[in-house]
Amino acid sequence: MLHCYALSTVFGVVSCPHAFYCREFAFGRLFVSKFVKCDLKILQDTCFDIMALPIPKSGYSRFMKEGARHFKGADEAVLRNVEACIELSSKLRTAFGPNGMNKMVINHIEKLFVTNDAATILNELEIQHPAARLLVLAAQMQEKQVGDYTNTVIMFAADLLERAASLLHMGLKPVEVADAYDQAFRILETQMPNMVSCKATDLNKLESVQEYLKSSIASKQFEYQEFITELVAKACVQTVPKNSANFNVDNIRVCKILGSGVQHSRVMNGMVFKRGAEGTVRSVTGARVAVYSCPFDITQTETKGTVLMNNAEELKTFSGNEEVEIEAAVKALHDSGVTCVVAAGKFGDLYLHFLNKFNIMAVRLTSKFDLRRLCKSIGAHPQSRICVPSVDLLGQCDRIYLEEIGDTNVTVFDKESERGNISTIIIRGSSQSRMDDVERAIDDAVNTYKALTKDDRLVAGAGSIDMRLSMAIEKVGTDCVGVEQYGILKYALALSMMPKQLAKNNGYDPSTFMSCLITAHKSGKDHSGIDLNTGEVMDAVEGRIFDLYAGKLSAYRLATEAVSTILRVDQIIMAKQATGGPKPRNPLPQDGGDDGGMA
Repeated sequence: MLHCYALSTVFGVVSCPHAFYCREFAFGRLFVSKFVKCDLKILQDTCFDIMALPIPKSGYSRFMKEGARHFKGADEAVLRNVEACIELSSKLRTAFGPNGMNKMVINHIEKLFVTNDAATILNELEIQHPAARLLVLAAQMQEKQVGDYTNTVIMFAADLLERAASLLHMGLKPVEVADAYDQAFRILETQMPNMVSCKATDLNKLESVQEYLKSSIASKQFEYQEFITELVAKACVQTVPKNSANFNVDNIRVCKILGSGVQHSRVMNGMVFKRGAEGTVRSVTGARVAVYSCPFDITQTETKGTVLMNNAEELKTFSGNEEVEIEAAVKALHDSGVTCVVAAGKFGDLYLHFLNKFNIMAVRLTSKFDLRRLCKSIGAHPQSRICVPSVDLLGQCDRIYLEEIGDTNVTVFDKESERGNISTIIIRGSSQSRMDDVERAIDDAVNTYKALTKDDRLVAGAGSIDMRLSMAIEKVGTDCVGVEQYGILKYALALSMMPKQLAKNNGYDPSTFMSCLITAHKSGKDHSGIDLNTGEVMDAVEGRIFDLYAGKLSAYRLATEAVSTILRVDQIIMAKQATGGPKPRNPLPQDGGDDGGMA
């Protein structure tokens, strides 16, 4: 039951002329006491007019298009973002570590990926949630800067957000938690330089480089870690310049040939191309190579010309002169000592005939990037037209030969020496997805070597550095006063999640292992980590298991910055999604007389 004045207030009317007479109103029906004299018809008309008045818009809907969505506050904005990031991390947690599970991903063009590489999974998932996209961007930045530890960024950031949610339920504000996390990272930055285990000073020594790269390979290909590490280390040592800071990851090339197994892969000092030779010459030793960035054929003139021939003798003379000129050009190459010609286009029949006649090998490359790498490998300068290059513009190669690997013909430019400008790792495998996964492991290891040429510091691996940092930050956090103490302690707990997840993914009891690991660190064994073969605590430095200092620090930094950004978001405003494609244009005047075609 409502008073008539209350009714008028609800419907936006200042007063009702019948407020004095009306006593009761319920469910759209007017009840008047029997002792009150009032015109029922007038009251009904007045009330229905009140109910028909428009209700004005309020809030963000005043200035946004219809269909826009808006979330604000801790429950709607912050906790929604936290839940999305935790859900993203749950898809990648089981892929962490050497024995991580593979994910089968089918992208938007129905291409299949079977891998445990976090960077590949994130690139193919096409994440749409804005907060989860921030984590994906942080992982992509880690991949560009270091080339590894992308899963560490996602897992660490999601664990920080999960622990931040518990602090928000306790009553802390999101800004206070973000400030505490930033303070904890500053503590990490000051503590981590004191935890460096060794430095990679001998990057030209094969055995030492294998120790530095083993951890990066093991996280992707644990069963072939020794074999693949040896291949990558050999390729890096072969191509590293005198000033190791100038090392280029593009100097190591990968050639995937289907068949056999991973153990039949090998590394070559030179270039390998998955195509055969053009002519009949199949092998050249001590080759002098001329490289052309144009087709090795008769060039077409820019303008059309007409040749008038009156009799058969003139036609015979014309074709004969053409053959004489081509033979003279090829003979000039032979006289200059050229034994192999590489061209970026097709070989003409006449040119190919005379190349075979003078025993010159012909190789065709269709990729300009392969042509550049070949020139860098053999020291040649590409020519833009068919001519006889000078001796200093020719390339040198110890041996060029055609080889059949499996059922694939490949052309090998082999530099039979310890050093070179380009190395090629030939990957064999039973399936394309298997070879792709090995290629990703090689790419991570090469990027690790590149990072070592910039910053040679190494820290203990196998989860040791994470646990050591966790205990150091926890010790500092207990001495802090104020609400930031809670955030710093949560930051320390999030760091200890890494070795715990390693133990869990390898099938060991995480609680038992973590109790042993904490006991070992408290007893002064600072390099204690997990032994993946036994599940027990081991000394990571004695086991020669190292992590990249720059890579771990970059992962912690990017994860902390992403979390701080997400926690400082208090509103989510989403405009209405665009639907449909562009509108068809109106027909132009010249289209009127056409039968569906364009003018």
